[in-house]
Amino acid sequence: MNVVILGSGRGSNAEAILQAQSAGQLGCATVVQILSDKPAAGILALGERFGVPASFLDPGPFKTKFDETGERRYVERIRSLAPDLVVLAGFMRILRPTFIDAFAGKIINLHPSLLPSFPGLDAIGQAWRRGVKVTGCTVHYVTAEVDGGPIIDQAVVRIEPKDTLESLEKKVHAAEHALLPAVVAALSSRA
Repeated sequence: MNVVILGSGRGSNAEAILQAQSAGQLGCATVVQILSDKPAAGILALGERFGVPASFLDPGPFKTKFDETGERRYVERIRSLAPDLVVLAGFMRILRPTFIDAFAGKIINLHPSLLPSFPGLDAIGQAWRRGVKVTGCTVHYVTAEVDGGPIIDQAVVRIEPKDTLESLEKKVHAAEHALLPAVVAALSSRA
């Protein structure tokens, strides 16, 4: 199963997937490309470290979405890789229906809350400020509704009285690093 990872930041979730792949724990999945919309994103350094092609691909002039040319550039590049799965690992762009339709049923996203609670930005902060006792992370299929696609799996994180926002963020990220590779491995067994 060919996997393409898209990311915008430091790449800790992509790193978790690549570590699982190196340890033989990614099932039949193989990461064939890492793409970033940020030329200096940390995720790009993972390519050399793990022996996976990694490159910046220009998304166009907008900060949080593709323009038509950028979207077409991404769709064409990803199609050329014949992916069975496209993993959004901290990819901070809202995808338009044209992109989603090009890879329908093959795009998954990791979100740092137990969806449908706390969709959108700053999900961990939203949970913290709301005072919930549990939060976590969710891997879901991507649809046109932001953070609204069918849920594949979730991991629960308890919020303890001694937690701070910073300690909660660390706990949620640790849960993400376990959940995302496990979901990719599970999906590869169905491919």
